[in-house]
Amino acid sequence: MLDVLQIPLSQLFALLAAVGFAAGLNVYATVGVLGLLARFGHLPLPPGLQVLQSWVVIGACVTMFVIEFFADKIPAFDLIWNALQTFVRVPVAGFIGYRAASQLSPEHQLLAALVGAGLAFAAHGGKTAVRAAVTPSPEPVSNITLSLGEDATAIGLTWLATRHPYIAGTAAVIAVIVAVLLARVLVKAARALFDGETQLVRA
Repeated sequence: MLDVLQIPLSQLFALLAAVGFAAGLNVYATVGVLGLLARFGHLPLPPGLQVLQSWVVIGACVTMFVIEFFADKIPAFDLIWNALQTFVRVPVAGFIGYRAASQLSPEHQLLAALVGAGLAFAAHGGKTAVRAAVTPSPEPVSNITLSLGEDATAIGLTWLATRHPYIAGTAAVIAVIVAVLLARVLVKAARALFDGETQLVRA
């Protein structure tokens, strides 16, 4: 069992990187998993995050996870949903980072918040770009498959971060790099397709 209160600084930041990335994919699953692990004694939380293990927070996360589970799998509507979630995923990831480092100096707290929010923004941005590229597809299977993969990744990465933070943190950084590269490829492909259709219309 990983004790967040006692782990070295490098491990804490690796954990926050992984949790931040997971929150960028599905913040409700991430916070819910952290709350449940703490509630059942598998993850001692720092004082600033003990609110996550309250049944009120856990219940709210489970409810929102169920709502997002369906909303995130509807083509076109998922883009609206993800746009709105920008104002939830990134701030919550930053808050978790800031409060997780409550025993450290203000400088370290700020850095922890930036790590959490930054990784969440990168994951959220990559997710949104991929969805924008996939949504025009006439079949819903792509959206559903992507959404299920994101949910599973968020839950699995959060759990892994509490057991093996270095592995989870490294995986999160690699995933960010892949997401950025993939997003660039998809955006270029979408632009090329749009330009091609525009030329056909003009012709």
